[in-house]
Amino acid sequence: MSGSWKKYVLWFAQEHVEFRQAEIASLLRIWNIRMNTEPNYDPLRPFWVVELQNDDAARRLASRSMSLRCVFELWAHSAGKGLTAFHQQLREYVVSNRELLAPHFRADKTFKVTVETYNKHFSHREKVEKIETMNYLPLEGAVDLKNPNVPFWYIEFWGMDPTSVPEQPDDVLFGLWIADGNRDMINEISLKKRKFIGNTSMDAQLSLLMANQALVRKGDLVLDPFAGTGSLLVAAAKFGAYVIGADIDYMIVHGKSKPTRVNQKVREKDESIYANLQQYGCGGQFVDVLIADFSRSIWTKDIVLDSIITDPPYGIREATERIEFKTKRKTTVMTEDAVHYPSTSPYQLCQMYRDLLQFSARHLKLGGRLVCWFPTLKKDYSTDLLPRHKCLQLIADSEQPLSGYSSRRLLTYEKVSDSEQDFDSFEMPGSIVENYRERYFTELLSDSGTRKERRLAMREVGRKEAKTRGKQQQPDGKWRYPNPEVDV
Repeated sequence: MSGSWKKYVLWFAQEHVEFRQAEIASLLRIWNIRMNTEPNYDPLRPFWVVELQNDDAARRLASRSMSLRCVFELWAHSAGKGLTAFHQQLREYVVSNRELLAPHFRADKTFKVTVETYNKHFSHREKVEKIETMNYLPLEGAVDLKNPNVPFWYIEFWGMDPTSVPEQPDDVLFGLWIADGNRDMINEISLKKRKFIGNTSMDAQLSLLMANQALVRKGDLVLDPFAGTGSLLVAAAKFGAYVIGADIDYMIVHGKSKPTRVNQKVREKDESIYANLQQYGCGGQFVDVLIADFSRSIWTKDIVLDSIITDPPYGIREATERIEFKTKRKTTVMTEDAVHYPSTSPYQLCQMYRDLLQFSARHLKLGGRLVCWFPTLKKDYSTDLLPRHKCLQLIADSEQPLSGYSSRRLLTYEKVSDSEQDFDSFEMPGSIVENYRERYFTELLSDSGTRKERRLAMREVGRKEAKTRGKQQQPDGKWRYPNPEVDV
């Protein structure tokens, strides 16, 4: 590591662990920050020792991160050499940087030392004893536990395996707090307090992580072509982007779908995506939400987008649908002045991702990003399964497990080519993805699952058997044999 930069510790929250590398890399790109990591660092560990150019770079990095708990300037760490080596290193650091550190030790500066452990519990008394072992620090100010001028952190890392805790800590870290991550925003836009949600509304933290990986900046134009209740639009708007969405479901877009909150029978009149943005002070970032079938593009060829962030339906909790166009109309069914509700047909996953990547290749700016979810069965997964496009480079691939046998991958693509002859290129093995819904429920039946999952799987089996017997689903939801006297 370079000796000209300062060392810092990035302290991560231990959730969505696979997403932290992609988020940090994206934030470095957003702020144009350079960062060095230790050789052989483990990205799964909650503490990264890194080098940044200055405190301002550390604050900017933390200001948008949903993964970081905090960043502190590193004064000493044992790196597996034990407590004695740690204290020796800390003493030497204080002596060799006496003039630089002097302002932190003045009598008019209050201080606090916070003791934290990972994978081991310390009592209050043990924490006090740890602080007293550092009595060689030339601290002259008073202790202030609520609002100190100089907050220090002392952390002992006891490995990652709670069933095999070592006799000595794997690492001991001490330093000066610089900045907290922006995890307060997760609570600010929590689904628990949001006005308009549905049964597939994206978790607030994942929405914000997606916006970060999409490099969303103030003034950007961001599209979600499968908007649903607009969780991803909310996240992008919180970072200052102008947002536009689309969805095939009229009831969702107009806030007329069945409520998903417990004990809520009817939706309020003003429930909408726009109401959500107003709730968070982002009403001015709202462009529009359109009712549209993504398989038949409504967009002008000249539209240029900074980012596309989306969670396409997989056919499990939400149907994958597209408008079905018929060449002939049954005159016995409708008249010229009758209201027409177009029928839908399944929107195959392979075709959906083909449309999504080709649309992104055409309408993203050069350097713009597509961030989307992709469903997989764990036993099927390989990088060869993922969608590919000549104009888009796969930047990140992070897994969120959904069950013992299924997961979804967060894919981040960056547009690297504007070659029009490659706009329609697309590669993805379709055999596994096409029957994803059927294979998902087959796996569900063979797995214990939850009671709700088992009921869902059995219901799907019942539908398949009804179709096999020639039954059709009626408007009341029941499956019956068609009446030969009625044109169905």
